[in-house]
Amino acid sequence: MIDLTRRQALGAGLALSATSMFPRLARASVPVRLTSVKFGSVSWLIDTLRAEGIDKKHGLDLDVVEVANNAAAPIALLSGSADVIVSDWTWALRQRAKGDDLKFAPYSAALGSLMVPKDSPIKSFGDLVGKKIGVAGTGIDKSWILLRAYSRKVIGKDIANVAEPVFGAAPLVTAEFKGGRLDAVLNFWTYAARLRADGAREVLSMADVVKGLGISPTPALVGFIWSEKAVAKKSVPVDVLLNAVADANEVLAKSDAAWERLRPLIKPASDAELVAIRDYYRSGITGAWRPEETAAAEKLTNLLIELGDAELVGDGTRFDQHLFHT
Repeated sequence: MIDLTRRQALGAGLALSATSMFPRLARASVPVRLTSVKFGSVSWLIDTLRAEGIDKKHGLDLDVVEVANNAAAPIALLSGSADVIVSDWTWALRQRAKGDDLKFAPYSAALGSLMVPKDSPIKSFGDLVGKKIGVAGTGIDKSWILLRAYSRKVIGKDIANVAEPVFGAAPLVTAEFKGGRLDAVLNFWTYAARLRADGAREVLSMADVVKGLGISPTPALVGFIWSEKAVAKKSVPVDVLLNAVADANEVLAKSDAAWERLRPLIKPASDAELVAIRDYYRSGITGAWRPEETAAAEKLTNLLIELGDAELVGDGTRFDQHLFHT
């Protein structure tokens, strides 16, 4: 008969064997509370994680915290309602300047665009002077911040002062644009993709804006953000989430069938719209954050500080390389 000590040793051996054979399954533990806007691109990623069994492969217990819009995600993080959000590192940098211990890992390098109707007389950025421009978000949205900096460099004037910006939620400014009540619209990439498929014309991409500001390579501006101390205290496996996301993005980069499965979530108005969204998303898939991205992010931050003010970059904001998770 096996005595208690031998039974305990045998059990420990079996547990060790299971951990060695299935290391990812052995890590399954604390859930990761991740924010997602319903029908937004993060929801497509989550659906892919689950449909492809990637969450189970990595032992990822994902608890989705649905938020009404992108602006609600930072509130969820700061209030402790979520462990990880998807937002801009420019916002996270401002928070670090206030003493928060936030970390950032890239999610997407896809950027929005400045769009005009296909028959618009607007051909170049300078033609926007005196025009009404819809802007998805608020006055401190990253795209508007960058466009203002670009404007100061290219035409020597702040576009906010020589055009009429109209701020609002992305669906609202899109509807105003389609209704002919706006001359142009600066929108998130998902909406820009839909507008392009519907015939709208791109005057300027945000990738061109970043390049025009002398920043290279273009660092991903949107990513996963979390509090280092908070996830450490609760043992939230953020790295497991990031590894699972990388696998899901590999599927979305290669499989057109995966995008067909997402059709009910994306709700494209046409096949062309689905293709446009798919191609935009794929163009933004990024790898791990490299030293080159850190250098580009520092240059971009310093440029915004030089050209901007408290509204642009936040009072007291300074570059902090420790924000970026490598």
